[in-house]
Amino acid sequence: MTEAFRSFVIFAEMRTGSNLLEATLNAIKGVTCFGEAFNPYMMGWPDKDELQGITREQREADPMVLYRKLMERPGHLPGFRYFHDHDPRVFDRIIEDRSCAKIVLTRNPLDSYVSTRLAWETNQWKLNETETPIPAAITYDGTEFREMLTAIERFQRRVLHRLQVSGQSAFWLGYEDLRDAEVMTGLVHWLGRTDVARVEPARDQVPQNPRELADKVRNFDEMQHDLRTLDPFMLRRVPNFEPRRGPSVPGFIAVESGRGLLHMPIKGGPQGVADWLARLDDLQSGFTQTTLRQWKRKHPGHRSFTVLRHPLFRAWSAFDHLMTEAPPEIRQAMRDVQRVALPADGDLPGLSQDRRLELFEAFLDFLRRNLNAQTTLPTSPYWASQSEVVAGFARFVSPDMILREERLTDDLPALIDMAGIRNPRLQHLRPEPMPDFLRQKPLFQAARRAYLRDYIAFGFED
Repeated sequence: MTEAFRSFVIFAEMRTGSNLLEATLNAIKGVTCFGEAFNPYMMGWPDKDELQGITREQREADPMVLYRKLMERPGHLPGFRYFHDHDPRVFDRIIEDRSCAKIVLTRNPLDSYVSTRLAWETNQWKLNETETPIPAAITYDGTEFREMLTAIERFQRRVLHRLQVSGQSAFWLGYEDLRDAEVMTGLVHWLGRTDVARVEPARDQVPQNPRELADKVRNFDEMQHDLRTLDPFMLRRVPNFEPRRGPSVPGFIAVESGRGLLHMPIKGGPQGVADWLARLDDLQSGFTQTTLRQWKRKHPGHRSFTVLRHPLFRAWSAFDHLMTEAPPEIRQAMRDVQRVALPADGDLPGLSQDRRLELFEAFLDFLRRNLNAQTTLPTSPYWASQSEVVAGFARFVSPDMILREERLTDDLPALIDMAGIRNPRLQHLRPEPMPDFLRQKPLFQAARRAYLRDYIAFGFED
């Protein structure tokens, strides 16, 4: 059974109509919206430095003091407006409070951008019917608009995701809904105020800029041309169905040499790096996140790195691991279900190279399907995309350098020098070149189909 709402938040942005929505709600007895209560530059409304007896200094020291003051009002339904750039310290509290109703207000982002720029130029943020709008036009800035759009989209995705994982729903409103009495009545009933028969939208505010965009933007043609470069439907997006990976901290390797050097290996990558590190000093491994933090604290000035391998070469390493070291049940699943016709295990050592390459091409097709969640087999760390592995690292710590195997001896010395290692013994670091027998156009094409995200993310070439 759903718990009755005791408060509400309006997730919105500048110039989305949140002032009008606030005015509509505040006209209902027992409902109060306290403006932008957690705007870092004001207390609820412009030129206010205090809200409900709480000063900006007190809010800065502990925003929960103000949050409790506003929201804990028995017999009343309080709330406030919250934008993407408001105090982040209260976001988790808002989301986690299931008794706080979530209202999400959106507007065409280009309209919001133009309206915001006009408000800044005229300093006219609200308009009633007795006031005269100040005529103005803005100059569209494509970079500025994209930055705003990215920030808003990121925030909205965050809100949606947190609502989904916590099993909550929100009341979604568009700018055009705010003057619809039936929608406003539905909102208030959803909030629990079914005693209110009908809610009329506030009438003390009027649209400030009802003109066409062409009249409000000086460089309208330039804006139209720039907007063509946007991709609202993400037509060029590379689909990603690969499971998210963790940081794989237990596989990290460290040495004490210099200020400390940490290797973050990618399975299926070059094997010679660990051997080279062992020549520098005793290897430390088996870290947990706690012990790795301790190691990092004890080694100020340390450096970390990971090494990428060409996707085709790495897929070959994964195939070799499958043939020689993977559990037998995985090979049997390849035979029975995954369209990779591996011979019986006893016959694998005697396969000719041509036959191995035929099976490898079928394995590359399996990788394409597996990384797109089209198989029942889990994605092995030996063949997971390197972009996802590195993203997994970053969920705990990002490497200082992402190096390429073929340029390892050229690029690693700079990192070694920063780590204060004076005798790096690079003569013992011998990256393994890709075998010539792999350099076939069909194999390169199959690898690109399987690892398109890696090719795009890291610029690999065929």
